[in-house]
Amino acid sequence: MIETIGLTKRYGDLVAVKSIDLTVKDGEIFGLLGPNGAGKTTTISMLATMLAPTSGEAKVAGKDVMGDPNGVRQSIGIVFQDPSLDDDLTGYENLEFHARLYHMQKEERVRRIPEVLGLVDLMDKKDVQVKNYSGGMKRRLEIARGLMHRPKMLFLDEPTLGLDPQTRRHLWEYIRKMNEKEGVTILITTHYMEEADVLCDRVAIIDHGEIIALDTPAKLKSKAGKNVIMTEVSDAEKFCRLMKGHKSVLKATSVGGTVHLTVKDGEKLIPTLVSEAQKHGIDVFSVSLHSSTLEDVFIELTGRHIREEHGDAMGAFRQRVMARGRR
Repeated sequence: MIETIGLTKRYGDLVAVKSIDLTVKDGEIFGLLGPNGAGKTTTISMLATMLAPTSGEAKVAGKDVMGDPNGVRQSIGIVFQDPSLDDDLTGYENLEFHARLYHMQKEERVRRIPEVLGLVDLMDKKDVQVKNYSGGMKRRLEIARGLMHRPKMLFLDEPTLGLDPQTRRHLWEYIRKMNEKEGVTILITTHYMEEADVLCDRVAIIDHGEIIALDTPAKLKSKAGKNVIMTEVSDAEKFCRLMKGHKSVLKATSVGGTVHLTVKDGEKLIPTLVSEAQKHGIDVFSVSLHSSTLEDVFIELTGRHIREEHGDAMGAFRQRVMARGRR
């Protein structure tokens, strides 16, 4: 459904997306996981023909994004990171307007609108103005709108951003249901580890515009080791160096004063590690043990947590353009 070769986007000296090779299979839910500023939105924008690549090739649903942009647009639906509904229209009217933009005939519109409203459980709210919807309802309506014209490919850019955990989980259920009932391939960007783990068939971890790992969530986590021990100690750097020499420790990383240890048989190892720390004059304040997560994979690959410090490169570029316009 998606094929890219060397897909790249530059803004002057800034490389927002660097030579991405990617294949997304028909019918899967594929995740782009990474911090804000990693290049996720820029990648989607190129695949959706909203942004021209600097170099490289990309095809979506068999259509070339540069050679046949209209063919790509007819084949895709997209839910943007920022809200894009008309708050003064009802839910039904928003879908009606979108369907007309895609030149859907009246008979097809009348049949399709109830179908997509039913998929996201909003049929009973179809005549309510969108300004009276909750945040979760708005996201569900945007997803329904993206499905109106029966796209082969649906792009979801941070679809649960800003939603509370319970609403987020409900939205995951709707996304899964759409994937199964509509047979639509979905590419989702997210910086939520659990979202990528629970929802996606495969995940590409992206950082600084490059894909640094790609596999199923289970296989990615298995590469990080069986257990992760997290310890807060009086001297994290010293303890990290000490643990790197331990035969049972596969990986030791110091992150913000906490030492992450990738190990096997973590429960048996904890008493030994505490004893080793005390022997070298290091106080242990807390110890916790958990199975490897995608967060652990990211830490192992980059040496840091996923943070929300920076906006996407495309957003930063837009801000610079607007600033120039004001001058």
